[in-house]
Amino acid sequence: MKTKTANPETKLSILLRYMAEKNWTAALRMAKDFYELGEYKEEITRAWSALKNPRFYEEIGQDPKTLIDAGISALKSRYLA
Repeated sequence: MKTKTANPETKLSILLRYMAEKNWTAALRMAKDFYELGEYKEEITRAWSALKNPRFYEEIGQDPKTLIDAGISALKSRYLA
């Protein structure tokens, strides 16, 4: 006999949990693939890229921490505002 789980977690609820936990790496990793990021897509995807490839961004004269902070701000604006 199968038992039903009460309200399985959605991707959005998981993302919001990561954000509440301030687990920005997991939040950016998940959000970068979301379809409807609107005006925040570029900042979020670039922040994820800067997390994974900080040396590349340093080589092209961009500060990875600044890009990551911008991505986190974009996540907050998109999902907490």
